[in-house]
Amino acid sequence: MPEYQAIDYIRISYADDKSKESDSVSNQKKLIEDFVAQNPDIELVDEKIDDGYSGVIFDRPAFKEMMDDIRAGKINCVIVKDLSRLGREYIETGRYLRRIFPTYGVRFIAINDHIDTLKDSGDDLAVSLKNIINDAYSRDISVKTRSALAAKRRNGDYIGACTVYGYRKSEENKNQLVIDEYAARVVQDIFRMKIDGASAAKIAEELNRIGVLSPIEYKKHNGLPHPKGGYADKEGAKWSATTVIRILQDETYTGTLVQGKQSTHNHKIKNLIDKPADEWERTEDAHDTIIRKNDFDLVQRIMHLDTRTSPDESKVYLFSGILICGCCGNRMTRKVNTYQGNKYFYYYCRTGKKNGCDAPIMIKETDLIDCVLQSTKAYIGNIISLDELLNDMSAAHISRGLVKKYTAQIRENENQLEQIKQFKSTLYEKFVSSFISGEEYKYMKSQYTADSERLEAAIDSLRQELENVTNNTSERLKWMEHFKRYAGLEELDRKVVIHLIQSIRVIGKSMYDITFNFDDEYKKALMLLAEQTEQREAV
Repeated sequence: MPEYQAIDYIRISYADDKSKESDSVSNQKKLIEDFVAQNPDIELVDEKIDDGYSGVIFDRPAFKEMMDDIRAGKINCVIVKDLSRLGREYIETGRYLRRIFPTYGVRFIAINDHIDTLKDSGDDLAVSLKNIINDAYSRDISVKTRSALAAKRRNGDYIGACTVYGYRKSEENKNQLVIDEYAARVVQDIFRMKIDGASAAKIAEELNRIGVLSPIEYKKHNGLPHPKGGYADKEGAKWSATTVIRILQDETYTGTLVQGKQSTHNHKIKNLIDKPADEWERTEDAHDTIIRKNDFDLVQRIMHLDTRTSPDESKVYLFSGILICGCCGNRMTRKVNTYQGNKYFYYYCRTGKKNGCDAPIMIKETDLIDCVLQSTKAYIGNIISLDELLNDMSAAHISRGLVKKYTAQIRENENQLEQIKQFKSTLYEKFVSSFISGEEYKYMKSQYTADSERLEAAIDSLRQELENVTNNTSERLKWMEHFKRYAGLEELDRKVVIHLIQSIRVIGKSMYDITFNFDDEYKKALMLLAEQTEQREAV
């Protein structure tokens, strides 16, 4: 019987070039089998393969199984193609060679590196040097991989292994997201239900009721890449409130690609760390949108409101989260009174007079609805009239004025920037010539740098405004359209309230201060109308 009961250990990492035949599983196996055939004192009794695991870490499933067999005394010889297959971290690899394998009486053989601990201890300089080189190679690969991925993220390429629910990878370009029509419709339904007032739990319940597969089950069912491990491996996973909230908060659906949210300390420590938001890679218009930006922003605002529901209702109350006491600033609460079998609904401030709040005790919901409805209809009418007045004016006249204004300011900023650059270029020379002190040099340099950055940012902003005017993509058209689509409004529901109203402050029993969405844009439009009217009268 052969003296050594051996195991052939094979490893391929993600970083390995799979096109290289020498590193494939079959070739590693063939090399080891040929070696064993020439050594009758060795018998192969098992084989362990770690496919897709870095050599920097030793927490590999097949490797751990091999160590369990060693501790159980089942094998006393480990054979690999070369030392890097065992590991690329030189301290840990050296520990296995010098301490762990000898402790269990295990013979270690790395064929291509001519290492055999039966003939030497693994302590010689050549082995240590190979370990260091393997470690350095791993670090070099890590740096290059990180740089390549960072470049892809900056270019707006999608580099994730699994796509967001609602998208698939393009067949022509694996770094481009394309819409998955079925899943996209589900995502749109989720946003619609949320805007209509449904809670995340109710949305999940409804999706499960009508038999919509959860994102993980949908991907499994259609053979799409999906996460593995933990919850992802649970069979028959259903929709949950957490899943719904994750979708509602994902900016990917607006066409914006946000990547690089997490990183690792270095190539040896694989624990993920969260990066600050200002270090994320954001790419606007990276792919087709599923959810309009306005609707996405609206849902984010809804999710920050008080959206509690009563136990027997599936939707939040009409004014939940936006009705505010004009005295103390607290959100007002809805309650029901029953009189002679009839239910009457009211809103009241929980602070109350006893705690110094002079707000009305109660406001009848029907009176509030009637007042808000009439005010909203009047506001929509004002916006439609404002839009018509602005459109009646010469668009060319308005554009010419804005173009002239923006162009002049850009030119002025560029002149200032050029002047600062000239001052900055002579600064060091003045310091060397002792015209200014070291402290003055540092201070003036930091001031020039700050001024340059401020002017460059202002120029970029003005150029964007100029482009908007030139291309006739004024934001006015967008926010006005937001209200104009509700022309002819006759009834309030939660969707209308959330879409159009930011807050309602209760001043008195029948006095309300309503702040509509896009209030700043409305005021700017009024100012523009006044300016253009003055210009026309002056002409």
